[in-house]
Amino acid sequence: MFYNFAKFACSLLINMLFKIRVEGLEFFPEKGAVIVYSNHKSWWDPVIVGCILKRPVFFMAKKELFKIPVFGFILRKLNAFPVNRGAPDRKAIKTAVEILADKKVLGIFPEGTRSKDGSLKEPEPGIALLAAKAKEVALVPVAITGDYRFFSSITVRVGKPMRLSLDEEEKLNSKKLTEISRVIFNEVSKLLSY
Repeated sequence: MFYNFAKFACSLLINMLFKIRVEGLEFFPEKGAVIVYSNHKSWWDPVIVGCILKRPVFFMAKKELFKIPVFGFILRKLNAFPVNRGAPDRKAIKTAVEILADKKVLGIFPEGTRSKDGSLKEPEPGIALLAAKAKEVALVPVAITGDYRFFSSITVRVGKPMRLSLDEEEKLNSKKLTEISRVIFNEVSKLLSY
């Protein structure tokens, strides 16, 4: 109930502050486990992604945000959960895998931090790890363009779902996960180039 109210209020807000144009929303799966992933330029990004999708999104967010009084409580009510950036976080990975096992939507920003100039950063290997650990998960890329000045245009492009096919015998070391993450995140780059 709180999530739905917040989504309604945020949708009104972002549509007053920006001219939001959404492309490709018809590609987003109506059911099943989904990892939706996007480039990350602004703290508005998770708000916009959460508002445009019909299904609730469980966002992975840096743990520092949860230490802010009241704000941390609100984040949890909005389905967000903390992740320790820059180091493996088993608890966050376990939470993410459980969300996907329940056939829900997990939202992540593979770059791990915002890119203030808008250029894409190297993705963290976590997206590949989650896709490998989850079974039957759709990977949906999202590209967000715009400069976030009030009343400016923001375009959100939703790409077609893809699935990760891995050889069961293949060992997924850090190097391999990094390679797979680059391939996955390249879909966002393609959407940005339209």
